[in-house]
Amino acid sequence: MPRLTLEIADIFREHGPAWRQANAGHVSLSQLKVMSAIEACRTEALGGHVAACSDCGHQHISYNSCKNRHCPKCQGPAARDWMAARAEDLLPVEYFHVVFTLPAEIAQIAYWNKREVYGLLFRASAETVMTIAADPKRLGARIGITSVLHTWGSALTHHPHIHMIVPGGGLSPDGSRWIACRPGFFLPVKVLSRLFRRLFLEGLVGLHQVGTLSFYGDMKELTDGDAFATWLAPFRKAEWVVYAKPPFGGPEAVLAYLSRYTHRVAISNSRLVSANANTVAFRWKDYRIKSGDRQKVMRLETGEFIRRFLLHVLPDGFHRIRHYGLLANAGRKANIARARALLGARPSEPERQTNSEAAPLTLREPCPCCGGPMRIIEIFRRGQRPRLRAPPRELAA
Repeated sequence: MPRLTLEIADIFREHGPAWRQANAGHVSLSQLKVMSAIEACRTEALGGHVAACSDCGHQHISYNSCKNRHCPKCQGPAARDWMAARAEDLLPVEYFHVVFTLPAEIAQIAYWNKREVYGLLFRASAETVMTIAADPKRLGARIGITSVLHTWGSALTHHPHIHMIVPGGGLSPDGSRWIACRPGFFLPVKVLSRLFRRLFLEGLVGLHQVGTLSFYGDMKELTDGDAFATWLAPFRKAEWVVYAKPPFGGPEAVLAYLSRYTHRVAISNSRLVSANANTVAFRWKDYRIKSGDRQKVMRLETGEFIRRFLLHVLPDGFHRIRHYGLLANAGRKANIARARALLGARPSEPERQTNSEAAPLTLREPCPCCGGPMRIIEIFRRGQRPRLRAPPRELAA
């Protein structure tokens, strides 16, 4: 696995110490932990192992990953493992992609109150879809939802929104039959938008009433209940953005899509163009352009780039992937089995296990030289150097 020319870790290692010093007292502990994890990822600081090919003798050093969910290098393997576990939940039906977005002004409140408002965004969007789907005049079914929170726009600005993947149908209220939606159409977007607006604003007012919301700067006056109600009034009449994309081409397309979205971070290393003490340049997509090439290069002051990246650090323990309805963890297996039976689909089969004797000491990736099995011949701890000397080429674990 060749190393990219420029990585977020390089920017943090080179310019992070000065940025932390300049912003002391204004950086959260969670953000500092993310920076440290990314800086140490796949370096001697985390330890690793030496692997050797059983066939040709090729050796290489692999350093351990930080496994932080905000690290661009760690999300590929995490996504593959997650998708393998989710593959057996897929049904032979159309799947739809629905996006729920907050108005920019409310997004500012969300940034100051991440745990409370992001959680409300999850609940309100899921309740919206399940309520409309259960309406006998719409679908009249109990549906399943996988929701993923993204908090960024392409330019690393704060833009919280929910990506929702939903099977095109659900179980009847008594569970006796599968009710499919119309081909190519899930639920009316305007109806979803208005119920989402109402549920979210009701929830936001509830959070304000119990005193769990914080306000700063020129919005500090919103701590007063009357001022907050006046400020919210225009949002009750504005159109909120809920977008439903065309259905996927099949379960395989759903898997491919989810693998890109579930473990995405604010910016991937592949989008970086250049970086120095003054400026970071990266590729971004300008969605204001309706046709033609949307790809552009943005240049930010290095400290501003670091600040924008850290805008998207989630609160500790906050789940950014959640399942609702038929896919909620408590009854997921039974609901999926029932749906498969009603659809006439074969029960999903778990993947066959690889040779259990070889698995603990054999890497998943084959030898880069001959394709033979790579076996671990030495493990070294954090801060240690391997006793066995491998060739200069070093791979990441």
